[in-house]
Amino acid sequence: MKPRVLQLMDSFNQGGSERQALQLIRLLHESGDYELLVASLNGSGILRAEVEKLVTSEIPVFPLTSFHDLNFVRQVIRFAAYLRRQNVSVVQSSDFYTNIFGMLAARLAGVPVRIAARRESGERPAFRRFIERLAYRLSQTVIANCEAVRQQLIAEGVPADKVLTSYNGLELAKFQPRQKSQRQELLASFGMSAVANRRLVTIVANLRPVKDQATFLQAARKVRDAVSDVAFCLAGEGELLEPLREQVAQLGLAQDVFFTGRCQRVADVLAVSDLGVLSSVSEGFSNAIIEYMAASLPVVVTDVGGAREAVSESETGFIVPAGDADAMAARIIELLNDPSRMRSMGERARRIVEEKFSSAALLERTQHLYDRWLPAKAGFVRGAAKVFGTEIKGSSQ
Repeated sequence: MKPRVLQLMDSFNQGGSERQALQLIRLLHESGDYELLVASLNGSGILRAEVEKLVTSEIPVFPLTSFHDLNFVRQVIRFAAYLRRQNVSVVQSSDFYTNIFGMLAARLAGVPVRIAARRESGERPAFRRFIERLAYRLSQTVIANCEAVRQQLIAEGVPADKVLTSYNGLELAKFQPRQKSQRQELLASFGMSAVANRRLVTIVANLRPVKDQATFLQAARKVRDAVSDVAFCLAGEGELLEPLREQVAQLGLAQDVFFTGRCQRVADVLAVSDLGVLSSVSEGFSNAIIEYMAASLPVVVTDVGGAREAVSESETGFIVPAGDADAMAARIIELLNDPSRMRSMGERARRIVEEKFSSAALLERTQHLYDRWLPAKAGFVRGAAKVFGTEIKGSSQ
């Protein structure tokens, strides 16, 4: 009988954690080694239809209003009963809310393998750190999606032998070069026909304060003054759409900046782009960075989270201080003025993603992690130390 693995998602919205959860669900489904289940705290979101194609059972929803009310207790009891009824062997959570809810219910249900996660490096309030540490104690392993996050967890008091670094993985086949003849058609599909004879600098990120697109737009004004044939694309949706549109107008960039809205075709946007930018003030390990690199784009990114673990300074892109529009603009201009260097940096970036951040590497790491705690399938364990190095050794229950 295959082990039953449940992935607990906060929602099915188009966020980084949700997209990574979907990627892992797809990989585990394709492996054929596990019987997959999915549950969520919020059943809405654009990604739900894709998840439903990969699991055969119904996706239960356990809605929360607070961690401090009777509903939370009821939902934990309900989820624990579901886990026992389904004979689940592994529960894996993906963020703050699912860590707390999922690890508590899984421990109550006696689920043998409990895996929590941290995907961002920003400081949490003291109470949130305290309550999440309690959840980590109920897990056997906490996955950090980059070494910067792992070190922060250790600094916060999580035992070092309990925290494993496992980088995000990409399905590289989606990020393939397009023929020049396809560019106009793709641009038109995004409402960017006017960019046909211009180079495109793109940022893929939801429009939220932590992504700091305001700094990107300040840099864009400086770049536009120095480079005549450039345009800018903001791919994503969110609460800051109207304020950012107002900023574009104030900067005199109405003919140069394009908003795609919700973006389900990231690979197509990057296929018509020339350079990728990240302007975040806080990240864990950015999906956007490795998507840019997979699309053979050089990058200019802020020095947050695991950026330095993905980007080789001056070889695949440049790393600049967060909030520094001048530094960001200078590096973008430097690259746009040297097309041959842009091409060579993009080619190197693609090779790095193939070596370190592929979906195949993510699946292998995940299988070894599960089998570390699943004695019925010990065959995978022999390769675990090779994949995780010394980190795979011993962990507290």
